[in-house]
Amino acid sequence: MGLFDFIRGELIEVIDWVENDPKIIMQKFPDKDANIKYGANLTVREAQEALFLDEGQFADYFSPGRYELITNNIPVLTSFRNWDTGFDSPFKCDVYFFSTRTFTDLKWGTQNPVILRDPEFKQVRVKAFGTYFLKMEDPKLFFTQFAGTNPVVRIDQVEDALRGIISPKFAEALAETGVSVLDMVSKYSELGDTVGPLLQKDLDPYGLKLEKFVITSISLPKEVEEFYDKMTNINMVEDMNKFQQFQTANAVEKAAENPGGGASEGIGMGMGFGMATMMTNQQGQQSPQGGNKDAGKAVTREEILDTLQKLGGLKESGILSEDEFEAKKKELLERL
Repeated sequence: MGLFDFIRGELIEVIDWVENDPKIIMQKFPDKDANIKYGANLTVREAQEALFLDEGQFADYFSPGRYELITNNIPVLTSFRNWDTGFDSPFKCDVYFFSTRTFTDLKWGTQNPVILRDPEFKQVRVKAFGTYFLKMEDPKLFFTQFAGTNPVVRIDQVEDALRGIISPKFAEALAETGVSVLDMVSKYSELGDTVGPLLQKDLDPYGLKLEKFVITSISLPKEVEEFYDKMTNINMVEDMNKFQQFQTANAVEKAAENPGGGASEGIGMGMGFGMATMMTNQQGQQSPQGGNKDAGKAVTREEILDTLQKLGGLKESGILSEDEFEAKKKELLERL
């Protein structure tokens, strides 16, 4: 290989970037300290932008297109170097490519519960999760304020950095809306539209643009969810007598699923006795105030004996205690 072949091999003639990794938002062109040939070809593809740095200073900016790197196409760099017209020597620059496409499905979430005032529960803690879409708006700002001299920046790094910013902005949006946690599901889009502008103010200094902000879930503390579920169950029944029957039926079902696991513990104190009471009421012994059409109806000997037999089965299965069974047995025998 001759001297000119060696020199030619040390010069860069083609500069471009093929995005093999969709997670990369900034990539330095791997020049390996080689000089760029005067007249080299630069290709910037759609959804890309390129920045040239000369001795640490911004030299030129290129939007999508194909360029021949001559003095006419690199005016800022030309003025830096004070090249005369026709001067065609190689030059050294750092070239950075930026992806300007929209990065979708980025994750966010509240690291700790957000405490807010609620018109229904007075004060409550909530956790929220969702996604957002992000796009490069100003490569120069992004380079100076975020990337620095890193040769590669992945969108994952941006995503991690923004987690500490999004959570307080979400809390601000919740405080502004004053929406009850019971109504938040119907307000996801409204909350997202409120968070977006607040968050954009913190993204502007980094040259980033928030394209979309989505809330996918808002969860309550376990104790609040349990209270809400109980209130929902109460609203589903017409009166407390039916609610007690509903609770008893649930307890019996749980006991049946775990026959060897201490059924009386699963039902709770007094629940077995409540079951016995319900069975007796079904035999026509509900009070007239309950509105039962069978109130006052005589109970036959066969019905009483049948009830005693069923109560005996509940005692054998552990649902009724010995004392509860004896008390009910005495009450029924007195009717014979």
